Amino acid sequence: MKRTYSIGQFAKKAYVSVRTLRYYDQVGLLSPSHYSEAGYRLYTDEDFPRLQQILGLKYLGFSLEEIRQCLQIGPRAFREALAVQKAMLQERKAHLEAIIRTIEGTESRLAESAEDWEPVIQIMEVIRMQERKEWIHKYFSDEQARKLEEISAASYTTEDRQKLDEWGQNWSEEDQREADRKWGELYAEVRRLANDGQDPAGPEAQALAARQAALVGEFTRGDPGITAGLQKLWQKMGELPAGEAPLPRMLSPEQEAFWNRAMAIYQEQQA
Repeated sequence: MKRTYSIGQFAKKAYVSVRTLRYYDQVGLLSPSHYSEAGYRLYTDEDFPRLQQILGLKYLGFSLEEIRQCLQIGPRAFREALAVQKAMLQERKAHLEAIIRTIEGTESRLAESAEDWEPVIQIMEVIRMQERKEWIHKYFSDEQARKLEEISAASYTTEDRQKLDEWGQNWSEEDQREADRKWGELYAEVRRLANDGQDPAGPEAQALAARQAALVGEFTRGDPGITAGLQKLWQKMGELPAGEAPLPRMLSPEQEAFWNRAMAIYQEQQA
C-alpha cells in the first residue's frame, strides 16, 4: 500500500508551504493523489516528481500557465520551451554583465576624480534600461513583443519610431499600469453601451469618444506623424486573425461596429 501524507506532512517533506500546495491544487498544477473520507487532501511519494518539476520550472522563471503547458506537452516541445527560457536568461545575463562593466568603469573614473558624476549617471541609465526590459516581459511574451515590433515597423516611419523610442525612455511600469487601467475602464463602458443598444450618437457614447480622443492625445502628444502611425497600427491589428493578434481583442465584432460608428460621429463633429 502506498504511503500517504497529509497536506501538512507533504509540505514539510517538500519544503514548501501548505498555502502553496493548496494554490497549485486550485490552479490545476498539482492535485493530491487521494482524499480522505473526510475530504482532506492526501499525497503520495509519486506526487513528489511532479512537484519538483513545478518548482524547478518556477525557479527558471516560467509563469504558472507556461508550467502547466510544459507538463502537458511531450519531451521535444518541453526542450523547445527550455531553449526559449534559456535564451531569455542569457539575455538577462548579458544585461547584468553590462551593468557590472559600467560599475567597474565608474570605480576607475571615480578613483581619478571624485567630482566626476557622469559615470554614476551612466550606471543609473543602464540599470533603468534593464528594469524596463524586465517589466515589459511581464506584459508581453517574446512572440507578442516580436509581433508588435513587426506591426510597429510597418506602421510608423523610421523618424517617428525613433521619436517613440525617445518618449519611451521615461515610460515606467507604473505608467503602463495606469494606462491599462484607463483603457480598461473605457472599453468596459463601451461594451456596456453597445450591449444595452445605446445610440452611438448619444451623449454617453460621445462622452466616451471624447475620453478615447484624450487618451490617444496623451500618447501621441498631438504629433500628426505619431497619430497617423497609430491609426495604421490599429488597422493592421484589426486585420489579423484573432489567434495571431499580439494583444487580446477588447470588443466583439458587434461592439466594435458600435464603437467605430460612435468615433466616426465624434470626429465629424470635431472637423
